[in-house]
Amino acid sequence: MQLDENPKAGLASNDVEMPLVDHLEELRQRVLRSLIAVVLSAGLSLVLVRPLVRLLEAPAGTIRFLQLAPGEFLFVSIKVAGYAGLAIALPYIFYQGLAFILPGLTQKERRLIAPAVAGSAILFLIGLVFAWWALVPAALRFLISYGADVVEPIWSIERYLDFVLLLMLATGLAFQLPVLQLLLGALGLLKWKQMLSSWRWVVMTAALAGAVLTPSTDPVTMLLLASAITALFLIGVGLVAFTEQFQ
Repeated sequence: MQLDENPKAGLASNDVEMPLVDHLEELRQRVLRSLIAVVLSAGLSLVLVRPLVRLLEAPAGTIRFLQLAPGEFLFVSIKVAGYAGLAIALPYIFYQGLAFILPGLTQKERRLIAPAVAGSAILFLIGLVFAWWALVPAALRFLISYGADVVEPIWSIERYLDFVLLLMLATGLAFQLPVLQLLLGALGLLKWKQMLSSWRWVVMTAALAGAVLTPSTDPVTMLLLASAITALFLIGVGLVAFTEQFQ
């Protein structure tokens, strides 16, 4: 091991270069901590799973849900707790990932860690709320109205929650776009003008993401999600342009 005495290098002068084996061991430890955080969060969520299920059922209004197989609600409860645990632990997982690459960053870049983790957590929560408040009701209205004169909507609780949880998780992850843009801009990999010049590709990608990430595949939900992703991209461009003024 040797000290890096060059003040302009990516490592600070008081950092020590680690062998590959030590890097792999650190990665293993951070992955293990992240898994433990997910398990603990899921265990806590399992205790509160009934209120969580009622909250997820709220956008469906008066729709009746059935348990179509013995133990279906038990497995559904574990699944809901797992998704909730992942959502709660995601900021910590993001922090562990950034902390792993921390030694390779300059002092200026290290100061981005805390704002990036906080911004990621806030945007993920906003994405979950947006999906629950806007996307899920819009999708359900379309799906219920289509064929309402032919069939009565009585749904499996497992199928319904699969739909809601996947849509909420996908939306929460899509809302990380401004954080990614801000990190790329702060690291000097992209400028705001470069981002803005590719807006056509972004709109096309947002439409494709709206089609892929929405499990219902109805046009209303896809349009709402694609519009949200496009708006987030423009917000990210604005944040990068703002930060470039102070660089």
